Amino acid sequence: MKPQEPWEHELIQAQRIAHLATIGTDMQPAVVPVVYAYDGERFFTPLDGKPKRVALTKLRRVRDITANPQVALVIDHYAEDWSRLAWLQVRGMAAILDTGPIYEKGIILLAERYPQYATVALTGLPVIVIEPSVIRSWRASAS
Repeated sequence: MKPQEPWEHELIQAQRIAHLATIGTDMQPAVVPVVYAYDGERFFTPLDGKPKRVALTKLRRVRDITANPQVALVIDHYAEDWSRLAWLQVRGMAAILDTGPIYEKGIILLAERYPQYATVALTGLPVIVIEPSVIRSWRASAS
């Protein structure tokens, strides 16, 4: 599934962070802010070289996706002028990749989108890939 409206594509490209929701084996939700890239079919979010409290494989989102690959990703725009509010929710299946053409595409898109990856390790580290099955969206006004 792909976003249908031009404004949805604009929202995806304009925003810099999203919020990734996962469900753990304890059936409790977890939400974490993430950077992302979109190739027109799938979303990518890295498990990058920024400092972490635990090893990448021990991150809550990694454990959750391994146990239950169903996730949600929310991209939103907030403004004090509430006529400019908008959000897009992607529900789909996530996978953690560290090789292959889809992985390579994600690494390239993330590096192009975020100049910080010139100095923060990304290559060789896993990427979460989300294949959308449902996309819902809302905006306050049509303009």
